Amino acid sequence: MDKKNILYIVIPCYNEEAVIRETAKQVAMKMQQLYEKELISEKSKVLFVDDGSKDMTWPMIEALHAENPMYTGVKLSRNKGHQNALMAGLSTAVKYADMIVSMDADLQDDINAIDGFVQKYYEGCEVVYGVRSARKTDTFFKKFTAQGFYKLMMMMGVDIVYNHADYRLMSKRAVEEMLKFKEVNLFLRGIVPLVGFKSDSVYYERAERFAGESKYPLKKMLAFAMDGITSFSIKPIRLITTLGFLIFVVSLGMLVYSLIRHFTGHTSIGWSSMFVSIWAIGGLQILSIGVIGEYIGKIYMETKERPKFIIEKELD
Repeated sequence: MDKKNILYIVIPCYNEEAVIRETAKQVAMKMQQLYEKELISEKSKVLFVDDGSKDMTWPMIEALHAENPMYTGVKLSRNKGHQNALMAGLSTAVKYADMIVSMDADLQDDINAIDGFVQKYYEGCEVVYGVRSARKTDTFFKKFTAQGFYKLMMMMGVDIVYNHADYRLMSKRAVEEMLKFKEVNLFLRGIVPLVGFKSDSVYYERAERFAGESKYPLKKMLAFAMDGITSFSIKPIRLITTLGFLIFVVSLGMLVYSLIRHFTGHTSIGWSSMFVSIWAIGGLQILSIGVIGEYIGKIYMETKERPKFIIEKELD
């Protein structure tokens, strides 16, 4: 291999003091293996992104950097969420790296899949997706909701890789093009496929989290799903339009029925049906206003053009 390219592994962190040492150790071992195989340059690094942690995560990143310059990091001025932290890491790493791997700090993603990522990069792929081959470690509820989410996104017309999260390799070129997407409401699983270029997948089995706790409770997962749907699909708006048309057709039918009953002398007072119809239509109207409001809110946030993140510190 004529040229050994620089690899950066970007790892967003939020309150990860329980896992960061072990994560750093295992990722460093993988980097050493890749270097010994002459697949990456000695200038390759591990970039931790502290997403406004409240524990000792940032001091531990600084300590790792002092022990070994292979570890580096950036600290955000406040908590901005996983997607923004990841984007901050990518925008920093792209200045130095030829290829960038993004992964979570909990070591649930199989780091041995990075070998496959790098191999496919040298085969010409600009984007390599890490895709879960099975969900054996998930609870029934998580498995059901996760698979339902991917299927729903596909039904909504969103171009998304099934069972892929944010474990992927991107080339310098692919990241540079992705950074041109200026939306504030980030959903990288939907944005990355829009970049295009030659891509492939590497399949792996996800392990259980060995320490710490998940940063994605049900509330955050639902908000994340809503962001994904409303950022990449207008089908909910079209569904509301279709529903409104159907209700209008039904109302015309009820009008004709009422007139027939009136002129045939069979008028009857139907309090139950009236109240049911009022509540049903009222509920649909409120739901429709809520969905439309979600889209208007996103437009409002986008027009402000506020920065996605602010970097407080960056290690050399």
